[in-house]
Amino acid sequence: MGKRFTRQKEDFVCENCGKEVVGGGYTNHCPDCLYSKHVDINPGDRQHSCRGLMMPVRIEIKGGKYIIVHQCLECGVIKKNKASPNDSFDTILAVVRSGHKEG
Repeated sequence: MGKRFTRQKEDFVCENCGKEVVGGGYTNHCPDCLYSKHVDINPGDRQHSCRGLMMPVRIEIKGGKYIIVHQCLECGVIKKNKASPNDSFDTILAVVRSGHKEG
């Protein structure tokens, strides 16, 4: 069965950098530091019990779009999310240059 998406329009404060983020219904990471939170089983459902911070570990490019690869700092799961137009390009480049390794 494919992933189901539940749109959640939620504002949040980034637990990594403290930025107040206004959610647009598809927002799942901080546009400044790119950190996310492990809250979903299926996108938008907020049903996962882990709740760990998800660090951006690398950037991939697919079809000319940037994909942020996050790794949960609690359980280690890896998830991919599309970058948003309002994401900090400087932070995207910093992730590319950082050499973060999974695991």
